Amino acid sequence: MKTIIAIFFTISITPLSFGQDTQTDTTTRIATITYKTIGNQVQFTPNTPELNQIAGAPKAFYTNYWEFGDGTYSKENNPTKAYKKAGDYQVRLWATNNYETGKPPTTRPKKIRIDNVDNALNEQASMEEGIDLQRNREPIPEEEIVVIFKYKNTKNYTTNGKLYLFYNETAYNNDNFILTDTRTHHGETALENDNLVYVSKSENNAFYASAETKSLRTYLSPQDSTERQNLPLTLEDAKANYKNSSKLSFSAMQPNEERNVFYTLTTTPEMLKDTSAIISVRGVYVPDDNYDNHNVKDMEMEIVTSHDPNKMSSNATFLNYRLVRFKKPKFKIRFQNNGEGPANTIKLETDIPDMFDKTTIEVLDMYPKVKICPKYEVTYSCLDTTYTKKQAIFTFKNIYLPGSEQKNVKEYDSTKGFVQYKIKFGKDFHKKKTKSRTAIIFDKNDPIITNYSTTRFLPGISIGAKAGYNSFSDLDNSKSYFVGATISPYKSYKWYWQVEFLNSFHSYDGQSNFTNTLIENTPVGFPYYERKTTSKTYNNVDWELPVLARYNINNYIGLGAGLQGMFSISEKSKATATTAYFEDEAGTFPVPNLDTTTTNSSESSGFTNFRTGFLVEATVGFARIGPSVGARYVFNFKENYNYMQLYAIWKF
Repeated sequence: MKTIIAIFFTISITPLSFGQDTQTDTTTRIATITYKTIGNQVQFTPNTPELNQIAGAPKAFYTNYWEFGDGTYSKENNPTKAYKKAGDYQVRLWATNNYETGKPPTTRPKKIRIDNVDNALNEQASMEEGIDLQRNREPIPEEEIVVIFKYKNTKNYTTNGKLYLFYNETAYNNDNFILTDTRTHHGETALENDNLVYVSKSENNAFYASAETKSLRTYLSPQDSTERQNLPLTLEDAKANYKNSSKLSFSAMQPNEERNVFYTLTTTPEMLKDTSAIISVRGVYVPDDNYDNHNVKDMEMEIVTSHDPNKMSSNATFLNYRLVRFKKPKFKIRFQNNGEGPANTIKLETDIPDMFDKTTIEVLDMYPKVKICPKYEVTYSCLDTTYTKKQAIFTFKNIYLPGSEQKNVKEYDSTKGFVQYKIKFGKDFHKKKTKSRTAIIFDKNDPIITNYSTTRFLPGISIGAKAGYNSFSDLDNSKSYFVGATISPYKSYKWYWQVEFLNSFHSYDGQSNFTNTLIENTPVGFPYYERKTTSKTYNNVDWELPVLARYNINNYIGLGAGLQGMFSISEKSKATATTAYFEDEAGTFPVPNLDTTTTNSSESSGFTNFRTGFLVEATVGFARIGPSVGARYVFNFKENYNYMQLYAIWKF
C-alpha cells in the first residue's frame, strides 16, 4: 500500500517540477581591461570575446558596467574618467552578453596608477532622493550580479548613519543569492552585532523618494514614500520577509554628499528557474543615528535564462488559488531600442489570458514618462491602451526613444523603456497554468517577440467530508455505513489525485453449514437423523484507504479510478450451533423426548482481513469544491467481497 501511495503522490507532483532549464554553457570566457591616459583623463576600453548570436534574435551586443575603485561607476561601454586623488585604484568590469547563447565573460580587476589628477573635480549630483538601488544586470542562476546601494545626505548638517541590505526572501525555500563581496570607499564599517538600539526619536522633516516597485507581500507594503519614523517596525518587517542581511555604518557625511556601496551577489544553482519570476532585495537607509527617521527602497529583479532587454515578467508566477480572487497581479514589459535612430512610436501587443479581465488593466508606471492618451487625437507624447479579443495593446505615441547604436548616445539606459500594469482576475476562471508574451514593434519595424510570462497556481489542499453506504450483493443481510475524510489539491481543473480515509461499520451473516447424520445406535431404540446447523454473524469496524486519480469533465461531473487497501481493525463474530433430531431424513417428524439444543460462542480479533482492490467511480454535483454525490464500485481481489458504494461528499 505504501508503494501505491508513493506512486500516486509522485505522479501528482511531477507536473509542478518542470521549468525552463537555464543555460548550461560551462566554458569560461575572459574579458580584459585596457586604458589610455590623456592628461588627467583615463579612457577605458573593454576587450571582449566574440559573441555567439542567438538564432532569430536581434543582433547580439555587450553592455558594460565599470567600477573605478574610488566609489564611482559607469554603465558606458567606453567611459572616460578623471580622478580627484593620486594613488592606486582597482578597476573592475562586468560585461553582459545580450542576445547571446554563452555565459558572460569574467574579468580580473586591473590595478592602475593615477598621478595626474583633477583637484577641482566635483562629481555631478545625480540623486534626487536619499536612497536608490541599482543593478548591473538581471540574475541568472550561477552568475554574479552587482547591487549598487546609492545614498545621499539630504540634511543641511554632517551625519552618521546606517545602511541595511536585505536579500533572500522567506517566501522561497531556497536561497537565491550568496553575498560574496562588499566594496566600500568612504569608511563604511560592518555591524556584526544584530542587537539594534532604537532611539525612538523622529525628526520632523520628511522627504519623498520615487518608487520603481511596490511589495505586495506584507500589510506594510514597503515602498518609497514619505520618510518613515518607526525604525523598529521596518526592521522587524524586513527580517520577517528576508532571511539574510548586510549592515553597515557610515560617518562624517557632508550635506548633499552622495556615496555608493557595491555588493557582489552570486546567484545560487537553486535559484528559482522560472524565467518570468520576480524577486526582490530591500534597502533601508538611516541618514542620522540620532533619529529613527529612515527610507526604504525595494528593487525587483527578473529571473532570466539569457540576457535579453526585451522581456515580459510577472509577480504572479505562483499563486494561492484560495486567495487570488481579490488580488491584482502585476506584469512588466521591458524593451530597448537597439536601432541606429530614435523610435517615435512603440507598440506593445500583449497577450491577456482568459482568466484575466482586460477591462481592469491599470497602468502603474512607464518609461518614457508620458500622460495617458485621451480618447481624441493629440500631438503630445502619451500612452494609449486598446484591446482586441485576446490582447491589450499599449502604444507610446509621439515619443523620442534613442537607439543604442545612435550616434552621441552615451547613456545606455536612456534607450530602454517599460510598461508596468496590474489586472484583476475575471469572474469565473479555472485553476490552470497560463502563459502570455508581447510583440514589441518599434515604428514600422518587424516585431520582437518576448519570452513567455507564466502564471501557475500552488496545488493547495482541499479537505473533504464523506459519508455513505456500502452495498455487498454477495453477502447475506449486509449492512455497512461509513464516514471519512478526503484530501486532494484545492479546486483542481482537470486531472488530480485524491487520498481518502474511511471508517465503516459493517454487519453481515456468514455462510451457514448444515449436516444431516443417520445415528444407528440410539438411546430411544430406533435410528434417527441428527441435523446440525451452524451459522455465524459478523460485526466489523473496517478502515479503507483508497488512492485514486480523478478527472473533472466539467464543473459538475467527475470520474475517478484507483486502488485501495482495506482491513478490519475490529472483528467480532458470533457462532450459533443448533442440533435437532428427526425420524426421517427430510426432517418432518421430530424424535419424541429429544429436545433441540442450541449453543453460542463468540470471538474477537483486530487488524485482520487485509484486502486490496481496484475501484472506479463517478460523481455529480459541484466537481471542484462544495457538495456532490457519487457512486463507486470496488472490485476486490478477494472472492465475494465486491461492493457498490453510494456516498455524499463535501469538499472545502
